[in-house]
Amino acid sequence: MPDGCEAHRGALLHFLDDPGNDPEPRPHSMAYFEDGLLVLHQGKVIAAGAASEWLPRLPAATQVTCWQDGLIVPGFIDTHVHMPQLGVMASYGAQLLDWLETYTFPHEARFSDVDWARVEARRFTDLLLCHGTTSALVFCTSHPESVDALFEAAEERGMGLTAGKVMMDRYAPEDLKDTTSGSYTDSLALLKKWHRRGRQRYAITPRFAATSTPEQLALAGQLAEEYPDAMVQTHWAENIGEITWVRELFPERTSYLDIYDHYGLLGDHTVLAHGIHIDDEDRRRLADTGSRVAFCPTSNTFLGSGLFDFRAARNADVAVGLASDVGGGTSLSMLATMAEAYKVCRLRGQTMTPWQAFYLATLGNARILHRDDECGNFQPGNLADFVVLDHHASPMLSMKEPYINNLSETLFNLMILGDDRAVAATVVAGKVRHQRPAIPQSEASLPLSPMQGG
Repeated sequence: MPDGCEAHRGALLHFLDDPGNDPEPRPHSMAYFEDGLLVLHQGKVIAAGAASEWLPRLPAATQVTCWQDGLIVPGFIDTHVHMPQLGVMASYGAQLLDWLETYTFPHEARFSDVDWARVEARRFTDLLLCHGTTSALVFCTSHPESVDALFEAAEERGMGLTAGKVMMDRYAPEDLKDTTSGSYTDSLALLKKWHRRGRQRYAITPRFAATSTPEQLALAGQLAEEYPDAMVQTHWAENIGEITWVRELFPERTSYLDIYDHYGLLGDHTVLAHGIHIDDEDRRRLADTGSRVAFCPTSNTFLGSGLFDFRAARNADVAVGLASDVGGGTSLSMLATMAEAYKVCRLRGQTMTPWQAFYLATLGNARILHRDDECGNFQPGNLADFVVLDHHASPMLSMKEPYINNLSETLFNLMILGDDRAVAATVVAGKVRHQRPAIPQSEASLPLSPMQGG
């Protein structure tokens, strides 16, 4: 054990593989230690296991932070979220296309102002950390300034973000549209500047098929071919009106998915947000190409877009991530996102176990974004991104505590009743980037606080 390491003690949970979606997780898919120890050195994990095993091995001067009654899990990862849309969350009474025109586009237009973009990027990254999210796949705006601002904020906080400039050369306000060739030039310059600079990754980002000309989609596909390790992100099959419109704009293509396929935008580095109104042929093509879908339950229900068929996607071997989709989504909390995903599944006559939900928000989403070699669980060598969860954090969670019989019920209570109050601390690459103020005794029976020890 090297000198200069540090450790965090508390209940410890992480996933080693997909646990499945049955009441009991698949064997060897997870590791849980009721009294666990996470040992770090220079921001990376060097050990995760039982405190009784690892405490005696620590050098005498090792600082041990004990999280009383805390549950330590890997940092949450969000596979689809919009940095510039914080201000349009909870905007009333519109479906997708009206919502874009009425709320989203006017708000995004402000990001041509570099000072505004920097303020909002800092606000966005700080709010992610408050909610326990340490990595994400992010839409910026069509302004290069918005991308620079976001990556700068992520670097300051040590976060690993994947993001890109929106490509949108038609059917948008003039102050948001880019040009066909300019979108390629700007995206290429940003990619060369930020892709694989530290923890940052670039994502080629056509907004969706309707707002890009065929020429722009072709250039996006060319960029994806030139840089195959860059991600591709866009929207797909979210809303019936959107699908009808796209079909009218591309009558020569056999389906909405065929548009992206034709222009070279499918593959195992592609994340398509939503994918609600699709069929088995679409799912087969997704599986064949390795393309991924981001399940965005809070935005799908809030905008009335529809209910994602989680079981059909899993049965077809489609890789599915879980995403907040703020600002159509109503919370940056991946706990709230898990809760809504469970409800969407129930409305479809399906379920989502707490094992599956927490897997998706951690290792599952890391795999979607090709980041599982650096985060998503506590394998030695991974960066020490983690969240300390407090299952006494609110009056309701505290009330339920006496009725909990096992870990599954603890996780389920956290995902159904939890929110940002349940995030006691967020740690990125070994550094505490967010710590919740102490909760008064009148608000929770057992406030969580770290205790230093050696």
